[in-house]
Formats: sequence, C-alpha cells, structure tokens
Amino acid sequence: MQANIVVLPGDGIGPEVAAAAVSVLKEVARRHGHEFRFEERDIGGIAIDRHGNPLPDATLQACKDADAVLLGAVGGPKWSDPNAKVRPEQGLLAMRKGLGLYANLRPVKPHPAALDASPIKPHLLTGVDIVVVRELTGGIYFGEKTRSADGASDLCSYSVAEIERVLRHAFRLARERRGFLVSVDKANVLETSRLWRDIANRIGREEFPDVRLEHQLIDSMTMHLLAKPREYDVIVTENMFGDILTDEASMLAGSLGLLPSASLGEGKVGVYEPIHGSAPDIAGKGIANPYATILSTAMLLRHSLGLEAEAACIERAVDAALNAKAFTGDLGGKLSTGEAAQAVIAHLPADCYVAELRD
Repeated sequence: MQANIVVLPGDGIGPEVAAAAVSVLKEVARRHGHEFRFEERDIGGIAIDRHGNPLPDATLQACKDADAVLLGAVGGPKWSDPNAKVRPEQGLLAMRKGLGLYANLRPVKPHPAALDASPIKPHLLTGVDIVVVRELTGGIYFGEKTRSADGASDLCSYSVAEIERVLRHAFRLARERRGFLVSVDKANVLETSRLWRDIANRIGREEFPDVRLEHQLIDSMTMHLLAKPREYDVIVTENMFGDILTDEASMLAGSLGLLPSASLGEGKVGVYEPIHGSAPDIAGKGIANPYATILSTAMLLRHSLGLEAEAACIERAVDAALNAKAFTGDLGGKLSTGEAAQAVIAHLPADCYVAELRD
C-alpha cells in the first residue's frame, strides 16, 4: 500500500513525540511492504510565528489531500494570553471543521504494568476498557461569542443532524464491542441536552435495539467514571462535556502519555494525536512519553488506512514494552523519548513480517 501521511509536529513536545511515532510507522511499513510518504506542515503556535495563522491554508489543503494526519501537540506559554485574537487552539478547531471531523474517539484501557502510576486504587482499574466518543464540531466551542464591558456570552447550539451522526457512530462502536452505550448530557437544565437525549432514545429504539442505552448527567458521570470505571463500555457526549470527561479519564491510565485519540468524519482522512498537551516544561529535553502518539498511529492504520493487522502489531509491541518496564519518567522510569520508541520497535511481534503484497 502507498499512503500519504501529513505530520503536524506543532509545539512543545509535539515534534519529539511525533518523530518517535513516525520512526515506528516507518519500521512497520518496511516490514509489511508498504510505502508511507510523510509531509510535515505547521500548526498551532509555531504556525502563528511563521505564518501569522495557527492553521495556514497550505496546511489545511495538505491535510485534505492526505490519507491521514498525525498531530503532535499545540500551544505553550508564549501564546497563552486568553485575550489574544490569534491562539494556537484555533488551529485545531479550524482543522476539525475544515476536515469535517465530528467524532473524537479516546480509548481508555489501563495497562497492568502502569497501574501504580494512577492515583486511582489499582483494584478499581483492573479490567477497565472504555471508549469515549466526543462530538467535535458543534456546541459551545463553535457558537457565537460576544464580549462587552458589562458581560460576555457563548452560544451552545446543536442541530439534529450534528447530534444524529455522532450518536450513530457511538452506537455502531458499542455494537462492535460489548453492546452498552452511556449518553452523557445535562438534560435537567440545558435545552440542547434535552434534544440530545430525545435523539439518543429515538436512534436507540429504531436503529440499535440490540444496544443497551443508559443516560447519565455530566455531574454524576464525573463521579461514576472514577468510582466504578469497569462498568462502562462506550460513552458518548457533546463537545465541552467530552473535553472534560476525557481529561478526567486520563487519570485511570496513570499518565496522559498513554492515551491516544482519533478524530474522524465521513471520509477516510482522520487526525490522530495523543490527548496530552505540549508540556512546555519538558520540551526539548527528550524525556516525553511517546506511547500515546505511537498508539495513535495504530488508530491511524486501523481507521484511515484499513490496516488492522499492522495496527494490532503496534498495540502488541507497546503492550510488550510496558510489560518489560520500558518506562519514561512519567511512569517512574528513565527512558528517553527515542529509547521508548526503540523499545516498541524491538518488541514488534515476529509475525509483523508479512510477505504478501497489497494493492
């Protein structure tokens, strides 16, 4: 297979973890006889500095033309003024909108070897296997914003079509897994949440009667997610609630450096990135944990390129590296970013060598 992958290193530790992940992708491509072509583009703070725009037109066009996009991280103290008219995060929002990426998938499956790194008691984490589906292109982040001397407002708005498509994605995912979907809202207060809940009930009843649907309010879900995470399978929610819940869920894994994500739409192009930020305090030191970015490449292979076997090889290699205590500093170890990537390559399964040629 030939594939064009746009790499957006971004800011902070982004270039370091992206480079580590690309090294693993190159090795997997070599073993499987694929040709992956990598093209780097600017996004976020570095794009502001170089182009005056957090998402230059050339970057967005390259992403549209690509088969998949791998993102490092954006942001940092240099661009942290919340009143600035141009901010790195605007590049992410514009890219999601421009590529039509409406569903963000964040799997949370704590690794047994890293349970001690989590602040949650280990007995609560054994067997946890959750995917959070976050709506990405609607809600309060994209609503009309006003600011005056006397106040400010942010409009939270959702269309029926926006809610339907992300709910269907979550229902399909739950059907493929354990058949249990929890929809999170604030239907006791918000009209958008009442619409969300009504649509979830209708789609569940008419299209997915085999999937068990449960509703939770966002405030109760934040407690349940930490108190009894093993009970959940797929969780779906709107944009801002999903942003909060997925960051909270990172505590289950013990480190933000272990959690990948995929942002998907109707087409094959997706954006794959670790859920952690740019970590400017350790940028340039070569000590950032690359596992989340490497696991994001597994999602890239699976969802955008349709290479399930190759995706599984990367996941098995990360699993083996963690079992071998190949830990970076956030997990209590001493490996550098590059050494952690090499540990993954060293643990790629022998059956990752594939002789057959693919179109």
